[in-house]
Amino acid sequence: MLALCGNGRLTDASDCSNELRTFLKQVPSTKLFEYAETCLQKAFDRSGFVLQDLVNELGRRLDYSVENGLYQGRPNAIGFDGLWRTPSSQALVVEVKTTDTYRINLDSIAGYRQRLIADSRIPSESSVLIVVGRQDTGDLEAQVRGSRHAWDIRLISLDSLTKLVKLKEGTEEDTVEKIREVLIPFEYTRVDRIIDIAFTAATEAIAERDIDAEQDFSLGTSEVGDSQEHTPRAILEERRQSALLVLATREGATLVRRSRATYWSSDDEHVLRAACSVSKRYRSGHYWYAYHPNWDDFLEKAPRGEGFFVLACVDRPEAYAIPRKWLNERLRFLNQTIVDDKKAYWHIHLDENSEGTLSIRLHKMGVSESLKPFQLVASSHSGKATS
Repeated sequence: MLALCGNGRLTDASDCSNELRTFLKQVPSTKLFEYAETCLQKAFDRSGFVLQDLVNELGRRLDYSVENGLYQGRPNAIGFDGLWRTPSSQALVVEVKTTDTYRINLDSIAGYRQRLIADSRIPSESSVLIVVGRQDTGDLEAQVRGSRHAWDIRLISLDSLTKLVKLKEGTEEDTVEKIREVLIPFEYTRVDRIIDIAFTAATEAIAERDIDAEQDFSLGTSEVGDSQEHTPRAILEERRQSALLVLATREGATLVRRSRATYWSSDDEHVLRAACSVSKRYRSGHYWYAYHPNWDDFLEKAPRGEGFFVLACVDRPEAYAIPRKWLNERLRFLNQTIVDDKKAYWHIHLDENSEGTLSIRLHKMGVSESLKPFQLVASSHSGKATS
């Protein structure tokens, strides 16, 4: 694959580098994990450079604004591997190491951070994150603990970094700030144990929630009496991916997963955004979805207003990509459930109309409005545009 990029030789500011990084932005996170494992298990020429780009792309999947560093140092340049920034101006100077077999010069890495601070490129509260490919980082941990940089440097294995990405993409977007906080220096030198605990706990919680996904997340137990007939998760995911693929193709973009239900385009500005939900047909013939305030906020932030709430149906070939602005103007006419100050959602009921397409019920007006202008005809193949 690397041989297909540019002239096949990975060097700084080359066409090969630019094409590889563009490609990595567009692939599902699961492919990034596979590629990283290949770099570690089957080393090839410049596999360390590829691993550096993969780690930086994982940083983007954690919603950092990432500046790629140099593959090889050069005079008068600051030799960081990556620079990760958050919207709150926190910054991580990232160093990628395949193994901790050889001692590294912590003074040099800390020096990158100091030079960046002196150049006003990052705040003084920034820190260094060393990403190590191998799990056994004992020697490097001891080296950090025994240095004068112990409170400015943290370590994480590549395996735990991938777990963070999985955790972030498997939950809702309000967890991302908590996830990023784990990488900021605090009491521990290595954060893998904390990540393992968080990952295990979240995985168990998601598994329990998935048992009743149709009644709690997208299918509304309180509304119907047949919610115990659960649709297999694989079918729900296939319908979601099919609908998103059609939307991405129509918009000329590639969508990547941001959280459990939200997706955005792989460009740096994330011009195209979508929140996607899937419903089965209930015995009364209608479909039911929840629309959450945090989804509305996410779609509203799409540059040029290209945000869509995508509704797919288990038993229908078409889906519907409703523009956020159109839906937002009608939210006041929908029923809403408020669980507490932090949890609320609107009820989206769809019914089949005389045209054979679906209409949305505007409960408080006592009327329905056709969604035909927003119809997507699902692709007949099983390709995926998302992770």
